[in-house]
Amino acid sequence: MDEILRLFSPNLKKEIEASLANKWTTLQEIRVRLAQPIELIFDDHETWLTNLIPTEEDGMYLLNQLSQFSLYRLEDELREGFITIEGGHRVGLAGKVNTLNGSVKAIKHISFFNIRIAKEKVGISRRYIQYLYKSSYLNTLIIGPPQTGKTTLLRDFARIISTGWQDVKPLKTGIVDERSEIGGSINGIPQHQLGLRTDLMDACPKAEGLMMMIRSMSPDVLVVDEIGNSDDVNALMEAMHAGVRILCSVHGESLEQLRKRPSLKVLFDHEVFDRFVILSRTKRPGMIEKIVTKEGQNIFKKPRCESNEMDRSTSIIKRHHVGGV
Repeated sequence: MDEILRLFSPNLKKEIEASLANKWTTLQEIRVRLAQPIELIFDDHETWLTNLIPTEEDGMYLLNQLSQFSLYRLEDELREGFITIEGGHRVGLAGKVNTLNGSVKAIKHISFFNIRIAKEKVGISRRYIQYLYKSSYLNTLIIGPPQTGKTTLLRDFARIISTGWQDVKPLKTGIVDERSEIGGSINGIPQHQLGLRTDLMDACPKAEGLMMMIRSMSPDVLVVDEIGNSDDVNALMEAMHAGVRILCSVHGESLEQLRKRPSLKVLFDHEVFDRFVILSRTKRPGMIEKIVTKEGQNIFKKPRCESNEMDRSTSIIKRHHVGGV
């Protein structure tokens, strides 16, 4: 995790590294708020480093490390509110916002940092790919609250689709990665494994990126994270009418909740999705609750497991709680 630790000034780095010894695998976020204790968020709990109170100098050090001492080169990222670093990790930023004609121009006086740890779990979706395929891939929507493993699952589905599995041949797969979370790209080069036949459009608005991918890369399957507004929905409809299969995710607690969202109404009215993969955070992040057909049938068969056991192995061998993502 050198790419994370290098962001911190020497006094903070030493303490954070000591606090995270043998805990990196369950770490989700490091929250840095100037003049407040540093917060470490793990899969199942949070820890406050009350002895570490970042100063303005610590914040400037962090910014200089992120920007390589040139905030100007990060103008676009500052306007979006996050920066992707080596390893695919994303650093969210907050502070005073500068606007121009009612639109965000940049974030100034940055005082809040959210370092989200990217976790690539190659092979985690292998057990579920069979539910999304029936002579061809089915239009699929992955549903879950924040931090439930949607992007991790989406990324690995894309890798398997573009590489092939069993007797299913690899297909051309296009990813529109607006927030640079699926590929974790640096200068357009993905830091995560996306498969042999994957093309990626990084840091591009979803609606525009979907149409650009269809025109330029002729994908068989399109993958996109966190759909939401009407522009996204209209672009998805256009892609489906062009004969492209869609795999995407959305924030939501349940399928019933999503059906009530006005921006998604057209998708449900036209029954465009054949499968709904629903994630839950009842015990640990990244647990699959259901895989539902458009007719409302839950076809997901959970493995038998013993209580209070978790296996997050990427092996295809069925083990206890293999539903973890």
